[in-house]
Formats: sequence, C-alpha cells, structure tokens
Amino acid sequence: MLVTDDTAVIRRLVTDVLSSCHDIEVVGTAGNGQTALDRIAQLKPDVVTLDVEMPVMDGLATVKEIRHRHPFLPVIMFSSLTEAGASATLEALANGANDYVTKPSSPRDRAHALEAVRTSLVPLIRFWGKPRVQLKQDLGRPSDARSSSTRLPRSASPAAPKPVPLPRTETRSALGVVIGVSTGGPDALNRLIPMLPGSLSVPVVVVQHMPPVFTRMLAERLNTHSQLTVREAEDGMRLERGHVYIAQGGHHLLLERHGTGATLALDDSPPENSCRPSVDVTLRSAAEMWGSRTLVVMLTGMGQDGLSGTRALRQQGSRVVAQDEATSAVWGMPGAVAKEGLADRVLPLADIAAAIATATEVSMSVAEMGNR
Repeated sequence: MLVTDDTAVIRRLVTDVLSSCHDIEVVGTAGNGQTALDRIAQLKPDVVTLDVEMPVMDGLATVKEIRHRHPFLPVIMFSSLTEAGASATLEALANGANDYVTKPSSPRDRAHALEAVRTSLVPLIRFWGKPRVQLKQDLGRPSDARSSSTRLPRSASPAAPKPVPLPRTETRSALGVVIGVSTGGPDALNRLIPMLPGSLSVPVVVVQHMPPVFTRMLAERLNTHSQLTVREAEDGMRLERGHVYIAQGGHHLLLERHGTGATLALDDSPPENSCRPSVDVTLRSAAEMWGSRTLVVMLTGMGQDGLSGTRALRQQGSRVVAQDEATSAVWGMPGAVAKEGLADRVLPLADIAAAIATATEVSMSVAEMGNR
C-alpha cells in the first residue's frame, strides 16, 4: 500500500489507521504525484491512494501516468468535500481511477478522523488489494482486468440465468426509468446518459452512491454533453419527461404524486444497505408511482443495493436491464440481479441506451406519469 498526500498530517493519519490493520502493509508514502510514480516503480504496491490536489504533479495527472505505466494497479482517490475536489475526482474516475473516498472533514479531531478513514478507506483497500484470482471471482472479470478503464470483448460475458416470465404488461411502455449504480458509476453514466435520445418520453431517476457536492457536480458535468436535461434532484422538484434526475448525496430520493403529475422528495431516513441515497428506497417509491411500468436499470456497483426493490418490481411485471460483467467495473449490483434471474436482458453498457429508448418508445403525457 502506497499513501500519497501533500499534507504530512493526512499521511500520518492514514498510515496510522492502515498500520493497525493486520492484513494491510504500508510500504511507503509520497508527498506528490511524481514521488508516487518513482516509489511505485521501487516498491511495487498492490494499491495506491492519491490526493487530488498536490504540488509538482496533481492527482489527475498522476492517475493518467499510472494508467500508462501500470494499467492494472488499483488507484483510490482521496478527495476533499469541495467543488474543486469533487470535480477533479470525477475527472480522475473518468481517466481510470478505480474508486474514491472523501477526506475527514475535521482532521484535527483525531479520534473522529481516524474512525472516518477506518470506515471508508480500509474496506476499499481490502477489496482492490485482493489477489488477482480473488478479484476475478468478486468482479466477475478475468484476473488481469483490475482497472475500471479496462474493458473486455462482449463475448467474455457469461450467460445469465434465464429470467422468470413476464406477465402481459410486458408490452406496455415504461412510464419511468430508475437507474441504480455505485462503484464505477461516474464513468458508466458519462457513457450512458449522453447516448439517451433527446426525444425520450419519460423521466429518468438515477441513484448513484455519492456524497453531497459530488452528485451536483456529476449532474452538471453530465448536463453539458447530454441531449437530455440532467439535474441534481431537489425537494419538491417536478418530475418531467425527457429529464434525468441524480439523487442528491446524503438523502434518499422518493417519487410522489402531486395533482395530475409527480414530484421528487428528499428523505433523511436511516441508510439502507449502508447507503443514503439507497436504490432500494427509490425503487419502492417507483413501485407506488409507476408499478409494473417501471423500467429498472442496474449498472456497475459494489454490494447488493437495489436487489430487493428489483425483485419486488419484477414480481409486479416490471422490465429489468442489468449491465454485463465485461463492461462493469464491479459486477456486484448488476450481478446480484442477473444471478437471481431477475434481468430480462444482461447487456454491455453500449447497448443499454437503446434498450431504454425501446422500452419507453410510446410518448406519455405529464399527467400519465403520475398514474399507473
């Protein structure tokens, strides 16, 4: 494990936490990206953490160079909860970083900071630092494919279990789309959302596991190069067809009927599946709003958030699309859905936009969005 940060206090904090873990060894530290590159060559760490803002060579430039020199070395960004930090982190993820965590909000409160690092960073290091054979089992991908920027040919994806039969509501177009996504999500959404046609006749709700600030920056970035309007969800915001709504970090996202239409509501209930926003919470809400005419799309992500909500909607007759193994950074969330036979189709990321367009091809009135 190589820890890279330009602040000595943070380097010491992270090193102290990691050194207390019996299964993690810190082989070195670095104060900037250039030093990190030199020490990667010397020490050959299994995982690298990178600060976003550093002198000499910042985190983004370092990620790009690491991907050039060491294509399969897992990189975890260590970002501050600021607009600049969020923007740079999203750019780093798009350029090959595997994951990210946010820095402790109060590093001088040592006890709080230590616990924050222990709960957020340690699980990611244990996951990405696994031997390649174990990663193959966990990611559902060949053992040499450790980078989220590495993609395999479509033929590498094994056949998914046959989905259970759909009732007759299958022929009815979807009234709304709910996309669940986590690890690898910014890259996947950056590819998928711009591919959705501007004529899309229904709203799209995206639940991406991210903290506050990050979700707003993600929505703004997606909006600049998408045919649809992409916005971070706000409490009371009207749900409109042809719009994409990114769940706000730190809050669950609910759909509510409002007169003849529908609105969004933020909810501060406890986390589910250790997540807030949680995909399951939004799916339950979509079941009440759109019922069997909800299209569920499960993209790359660690864990199983969204599985129970998908199962319930599938039993009602909703259609389900899951991203395949070969194009997922982590085949956890979509894999759980596919392995249980809940997905009608398991598709490469490049084919999912067309599947969404096909499932929603009949135009709906705004009033109809609030009715089943």
